[in-house]
Amino acid sequence: MRKVTALDVATIGIMSATLSAGKTALAFLPNIEVVSLLIIFYSIYFGRKAIAAVFVFIAAECLIWGMGLWTVMYVYVWPILTVLAMVFRKREGALFWAAFSGIFGLAFGGLCSLVYLFAGGFRTAFGWWVAGIPMDITHCIGNFVLMLALYKPLRTVMDRITHKI
Repeated sequence: MRKVTALDVATIGIMSATLSAGKTALAFLPNIEVVSLLIIFYSIYFGRKAIAAVFVFIAAECLIWGMGLWTVMYVYVWPILTVLAMVFRKREGALFWAAFSGIFGLAFGGLCSLVYLFAGGFRTAFGWWVAGIPMDITHCIGNFVLMLALYKPLRTVMDRITHKI
């Protein structure tokens, strides 16, 4: 096991801060967010450090907004995205990552509804998921468009950043 360095802590802190800032900056738009985009890029470029950053982000969100069922959702939904992006990290191309991000946006509500299986049973979980499908479609389109538009510029920036570290 490798020792955690000050650079690791700083990198994780910056990733977490940009996740929180990005979420807050677009909070006025329903289900249009850069958190998925950033987590995907952090997972591709920083691997396991991205998992740590995601958990720090979740902790910061709990401190800012309090805790609720959404907290449980975040604890498994964002790490799932992180791990999946790490699995596909060798893939390149804006269209692949836009589709990947869009599919995640579409699946987000279904993944989040799993909490309601335990909180209220199948009918509650199913009802919650179905009621949210229009928002999942918005999430899908937003993720797809943002990734398609920002893939190349972010890839260029991340290549420069990671070659200097």
